[in-house]
Amino acid sequence: MTGSYTYTFEDIQNRPVAVIGAGTLGRRIAMMFASRGGTVRIHARRSEQLAAATQYVTETLPKMVADRGFGEVGGATAAGSLEGALDGAWLVVESVAEKLEIKIPLWGQIDQAAPPDTIFATNSSSYPSRLMAENVRDKTRLCNVHFYMPPEINAVDLMSDGQTDRGLLDTLLTVLPEFGVHPFEARRESTGFIYNRIWAAIKRESLAVVAEGVARPEDVDGMFKLNWGVATGPFQRMDLVGLDVVLDIENHYAQEFPHLPENVRDLLQSYIDAGKLGVKTGEGFYTYPQP
Repeated sequence: MTGSYTYTFEDIQNRPVAVIGAGTLGRRIAMMFASRGGTVRIHARRSEQLAAATQYVTETLPKMVADRGFGEVGGATAAGSLEGALDGAWLVVESVAEKLEIKIPLWGQIDQAAPPDTIFATNSSSYPSRLMAENVRDKTRLCNVHFYMPPEINAVDLMSDGQTDRGLLDTLLTVLPEFGVHPFEARRESTGFIYNRIWAAIKRESLAVVAEGVARPEDVDGMFKLNWGVATGPFQRMDLVGLDVVLDIENHYAQEFPHLPENVRDLLQSYIDAGKLGVKTGEGFYTYPQP
């Protein structure tokens, strides 16, 4: 059965949003959806992570709404079951580990538990929603809604699973800005959506310049900071994310685009082999004082 997935903000303003996953991003997504006075229900398998996520929203939301200048402080509640999280929800956002073997069965469970008119959104950063849809009966209700790092970085990638209802995508394009996040639609399936794909190319070329001995990381970062007026350059950002994660992402692109240069991955691998993963190990391209 196909539901209708076309809504205005007024239609959904008093209905809850379900967020499945309570990690760094899950709790931030929940906070954004609680910023118009409504309720967000967070569900996660680990009770301590769930408690930390609801506490984060409760403590962080009032200042965020005040700083932003619009909205109303809503609430986040911990849901002990998927059914409890999804009851009456107009939208469910899945933000669990980036593994298809977790996401595929979870979407099957969400599909069984959700009301017929709930919009299905995955926050996956690298997998098209099409790849996790096999247990979803109505594939017109699922899409990618990829958040970056709200409330600081509020762009959102929106992408169809190949069959997503047009009214659903238009609803998200219209309604998400009401919560302080701003969607941009990838108009065909794209690994990395829009921004991450462009950012991957910047990282890749920065690494190539260093791998070839043309420049040092601090030279590349120094020029970025001066020319773009930003606080951090590509190498500082990679250190922050973790060089193991950066390599995983680059390997993902290389599987799809075999022509990509190997020297970039070799450079990352050499740092990883030396135990230099970035900020989290105290050293990557730069050295960091350990607490």
